Amino acid sequence: MPAVDKLLLEEALQDSPQTRSLLSVFEEDAGTLTDYTNQLLQAMQRVYGAQNEMCLATQQLSKQLLGYEKQNFALGKGDEEVISTLHYFSKVVDELNVLHTELAKQLADTMVLPIIQFREKDLTEVSTLKDLFGLASNEHDLSMAKYSRLPKKKENEKVKTEVGKEVAAARRKQHLSSLQYYCALNALQYRKRMAMMEPMIGFAHGQINFFKKGAEMFSRRMDSFLSSVADMVQSIQVELEAEVEKMRVSQQELLSVDESVYTPDSDVAEPQINRNLIQKAGYLNLRNKTGLVTTTWERLYFFTQGGNLMCQPRGAVAGGLIQDLDNCSVMAVDCEDRRYCFQITTPNGKSGIILQAESRKENEEWICAINNISRQIYLTDNPEAVAIKLNQTALQAVTPITSFGKKQESSCPSQNLKNSEMENENDKIVPKATASIPEAEELIAPGTPIQFDIVLPATEFLDQNRGSRRTNPFGETEDESFPEAEDSLLQQMFIVRFLGSMAVKTDSTTEVIYEAMRQVLAARAIHNIFRMTESHLMVTSQSLRLIDPQTQVSRANFELTSVTQFAAHQENKRLVGFVIRVPESTGEESLSTYIFESNSEGEKICYAINLGKEIIEVQKDPEALAQLMLSIPLTNDGKYVLLNNQPDDNDGNPSEHRGAESEA
Repeated sequence: MPAVDKLLLEEALQDSPQTRSLLSVFEEDAGTLTDYTNQLLQAMQRVYGAQNEMCLATQQLSKQLLGYEKQNFALGKGDEEVISTLHYFSKVVDELNVLHTELAKQLADTMVLPIIQFREKDLTEVSTLKDLFGLASNEHDLSMAKYSRLPKKKENEKVKTEVGKEVAAARRKQHLSSLQYYCALNALQYRKRMAMMEPMIGFAHGQINFFKKGAEMFSRRMDSFLSSVADMVQSIQVELEAEVEKMRVSQQELLSVDESVYTPDSDVAEPQINRNLIQKAGYLNLRNKTGLVTTTWERLYFFTQGGNLMCQPRGAVAGGLIQDLDNCSVMAVDCEDRRYCFQITTPNGKSGIILQAESRKENEEWICAINNISRQIYLTDNPEAVAIKLNQTALQAVTPITSFGKKQESSCPSQNLKNSEMENENDKIVPKATASIPEAEELIAPGTPIQFDIVLPATEFLDQNRGSRRTNPFGETEDESFPEAEDSLLQQMFIVRFLGSMAVKTDSTTEVIYEAMRQVLAARAIHNIFRMTESHLMVTSQSLRLIDPQTQVSRANFELTSVTQFAAHQENKRLVGFVIRVPESTGEESLSTYIFESNSEGEKICYAINLGKEIIEVQKDPEALAQLMLSIPLTNDGKYVLLNNQPDDNDGNPSEHRGAESEA
């Protein structure tokens, strides 16, 4: 016998679109078989009806032959021979009637009954299991939707436990119904062959027995053929019984798994996360915007293929492209109070799609897989080994700390620091590229810790240092807050968000800032750190101040003379960083770089810093200072406007920070 196509019971729990697509083929085959079985049954019932009609006809014929004797014919003399002949024929017809009756009974038992049992038992069972599978799938989808809507903060643990149990029960129910449905469809591939041949064997045997008793009309060759067909049916029956037993044992083994298989996020405490994935597949919730402020979430099956993120809805034959992952970035985000959300951002900085995983393990593995794919590791000869090496290097190089107090004493001090200023002042705005770009190890020591919190929160700072001092409800800075601001020739305010800082080995090139930006962003992605502290960066002719926007408390202060290098990112213009040189108690000097994200272009911040340093340089020469101030345009109210030939917005209007003003 040729091989029989089967559904794999091991894939019932995953319920992937590929399995659903194969299942649809089996369902289509079952539907076609049902239609054909109904038509075949009608034909067989017509044969059986004709045989019953033959029985009634021969019975009536026998009675009519016997009734000839009872007729009162006026001229009935000499009919004795006819009557005896008719009596003989009546006996022959009665014997034929007995044969037809036996044939009709045999056709009913061996031809019509098996096909009826096949339709009513096997096909009806498949149809019933299909409905139960559909109900279980819908119940599982509803429970998963309810589970996905659980809030991340202030959630009721009792409700979370109940919903988790509900999801587990629904998933187990769907698993059980799918296993039963798959087993029935697999068995149907054997039973349909038997169901097609058994009725015809019964029909043929009935006809042979009928004709053998009347006359030897069938040869031994037909008997041998029917015997061989019967043996074949018997072998199929034996094979079916063995397959049914095998599926029963496999079903018991698959149902004896731990409850954690059905419970989402069962290992939330210490999940085993594989950070070296270069391929990933599974169900995720996709966020879709349906209006200006309204969104919907759709549960779809996602998988990676090369450098692409693909999506395949249920029932679809193949998946479609959702996002090109080459050179993109991904990080965890807060979205609509949902847990385990992450966002994929395109290489040009535009926000891409937002997805939600069903567990912490799935969330982090998706983020790591997309990070690995974005580096185009899949194009290498041995992508698995490359991914393992890169992730080990990244984990060693980006150990996060949360405050200045936690910085390890073992961090490498900066060596061979240069104190010379850049001779060309214009190079401070847009530094020129060096002839050869230094290696990352020459800029930042491997294993240098990264700091993601710049200082204590403003409220703790007030409690510890200012007692019960009342803050201005209008957010205005008190006169004594920044006494040097009154004497400053420059005041420029920018809205920034602190990304991170780390120690560096040199300040001779802006490449050290670019490398720090790369490591800080990589560390945030690997460790799922997505919260950023927003501050106001005030650039004066004396210092750089980070001010809390709510309390107007100074978070950090850097002397402008200690800023030895500053630059904006070459592609993402919102990223800006600067290097600070600070003397230590040992007599040496340390170098640290600070990375920020601004609302405006980073080059504006660089221009303001450069202008402040120019003011410091020319303060010794009053004439040069006056010439510098005259080169900056004035507004009607006597304030200096900082213009750095910045490009206009798309609508032709100047950028919102282009006319930023400074007090003279």
